[in-house]
Amino acid sequence: MTLIYLFIQTILYGAAAYLLFNCAYLLFFAVAGHTKLKRGELPPAHTFRNVCVLIPAYREDVVILESAQTALQHSYGGELDVIVIADGLKAATIAALRQKGAKVVEVSFERSTKGKALLEAMRILPPDLYEVAVVLDVDNIMGNDVLEEVNNAFEAGYKVVQCHRRAKNIDSAFALLDACNEEISNHIFRKGHFALGMSPSLIGSGMAFEFSYLKRLLADIGETVGEDKELDYRILKDREKVCYLNKIYVYDEKIENAKVFTQQRTRWMSTQLEYVKKYTLQGTAHLFRFGNVGYFDKVLQTLLLPKVLLIGCVGVFLLLSSLISFGPPAWFWGALLLALNIALLIALPRYLYNRRLLLAILHLPWALVCMCAALFRLNRTKSSFLPTPHTSKAVTSDLND
Repeated sequence: MTLIYLFIQTILYGAAAYLLFNCAYLLFFAVAGHTKLKRGELPPAHTFRNVCVLIPAYREDVVILESAQTALQHSYGGELDVIVIADGLKAATIAALRQKGAKVVEVSFERSTKGKALLEAMRILPPDLYEVAVVLDVDNIMGNDVLEEVNNAFEAGYKVVQCHRRAKNIDSAFALLDACNEEISNHIFRKGHFALGMSPSLIGSGMAFEFSYLKRLLADIGETVGEDKELDYRILKDREKVCYLNKIYVYDEKIENAKVFTQQRTRWMSTQLEYVKKYTLQGTAHLFRFGNVGYFDKVLQTLLLPKVLLIGCVGVFLLLSSLISFGPPAWFWGALLLALNIALLIALPRYLYNRRLLLAILHLPWALVCMCAALFRLNRTKSSFLPTPHTSKAVTSDLND
């Protein structure tokens, strides 16, 4: 009986230590995100680089026509080509894209992934024609001055740039919840890190790379469904600094219902588990052998629980502590839940504080159920990369500053 008691105690205190690490990490960088950025505004560039905007499109015939047209109309002083990487698009869609002025690279794979599509396009495109490659998702809309500010960042010496990805729509409770989650991540993993002189995390779109560097980064990208995380690790291993443009927006469609939310989170958690296995030991070794703090920090990020699951876990342990007389006391779990809530709330931008936020919060229990369901579906990414379905949506007026 004593051994069982000690075992349970060990489990409880181990869980407490892990969840404390999660909450402390989020709170630290949430506070850091409110410090003034040391770098300030980027000076205007003297030259305009040749830019290609790469839009991988997997069976998204309706959405790609709108997003490609919008990208073609984006104002930029230099040479700009919009290149759609067509995987499974209809012949009529491809013809319409070319008629609009977009270039089309057709690809086909037995198992499609965004990383493989990008790599194949980079192999086909002329190596010396473009200096900068901008990567957008099929539903993305660039806000004002995106390419101009990206060009300024490259003039300042950066090889990789991440724009501020912002919700295109908040027209349902789940869309608002998704928007809140993304903005909290923007604040903690991008703005907070960049404020401290660290590289912000890539988010999968609204990214820009030196053309030749992206081609090298994509080499042997493999079957992963989380190509942005793989690129993150490779960039940090190279010790390249990523620029974060906090005031430059790329608008992204947010999911609208529980089914798509579960599918998307299944893909995300599968990717997270993949990189925990792949890079934890390597990242730790790089810290002690080469002093690569950024690489190790990426390992710490990968070890974090998804935020909705984290809220659920701390809440469950708080309830459990009131029923048992051993393990960390209730005040510990209460303090942890308070610290977590503070971290998330101060990371949330002011424009999302409205009456609809309460509706999103009321959907948190349902979102937690969806996250738990996603845990039992992780193997599904082995047969499909579970693309998120998109619709043709305009940017909600109150989000377009």
